[in-house]
Amino acid sequence: MGFFKKLFGGLTKTATAVTSGISAIFTGGKELDDEFYDDLTAVLLSADMGMEASERIIEDIKKEAKKQHIRTGEQLKEALAKSISDILHDEPPTFDNGDIILIVGVNGVGKTTAIGKLANYFKLQKKSVLLAAGDTFRAAAGEQLNEWANRAGVRIVRNAEGADPASVVYDALTSAKAKGEDITIIDTAGRLHNKSHLMEELKKIDRVVNRFITGGTNGVQGVIPCYKKFLVLDATTGQNALNQVEIFNDAVSLDGVILTKLDGTAKGGVVVAIKQQFNLPVVFVGVGEKLDDLLPFDGLGFSRALVGLNAD
Repeated sequence: MGFFKKLFGGLTKTATAVTSGISAIFTGGKELDDEFYDDLTAVLLSADMGMEASERIIEDIKKEAKKQHIRTGEQLKEALAKSISDILHDEPPTFDNGDIILIVGVNGVGKTTAIGKLANYFKLQKKSVLLAAGDTFRAAAGEQLNEWANRAGVRIVRNAEGADPASVVYDALTSAKAKGEDITIIDTAGRLHNKSHLMEELKKIDRVVNRFITGGTNGVQGVIPCYKKFLVLDATTGQNALNQVEIFNDAVSLDGVILTKLDGTAKGGVVVAIKQQFNLPVVFVGVGEKLDDLLPFDGLGFSRALVGLNAD
């Protein structure tokens, strides 16, 4: 299945909510007055785009309406897609030999599953991958990650439950360097802001990775590895995801978001809210249960699918 088709299928619930909302408030030739813009704002908010992004989109639509004299639903959708795409525009991340990816998030968001699918994605890109089982807090976390490592066909470094997570991470990074692994993905214990000891543990892991890099411990063929920190979010939580972004961003300075369960919600517009509020890109989205159903995020494709338009 092609990328856009998968993305479109994964966004069905959100796209249906948005397009049905547009149909309910707009008929061809109708004047775009204040009442219409209020109704359109409500449609955008119902998809969890947030007030800040919704207001920006409405201003864009007003400008386009004056320029193009919008009179059809297709014209309106095109203008909406362009405005949303402008918010989401970001250069996709690149992944090079020796890169390190730290995965954080609360329990229940699909973090371990996302790591397994991410490992599979890189494996399909002909990259060697090592998983670091840094969640030694939760019972059976290591076993679950080991199962995903086996499914994806990648190596894993783990230790006993209750072991110091930072030491596991250091051992994994040392092993990755010795074996010349292209990508190291670090799992961490799911945590909330009220679990202060777990948040401090996360900061310790972050410090260990930074020291490993800056201490002259170079990656493959002497190249300094790039270090990226991604937060896994459950798309079905909608605006509550923004609180998680703020908490984890404060703790470790995030580089991006992996959004899971996008196919199970009508609140997929939270992608737009995250980018507008935190200027933080969504880098991967989960649109199904299969091993290859974690897709690299494409802002233009997402924007068009969100309003029910085909790919360009």
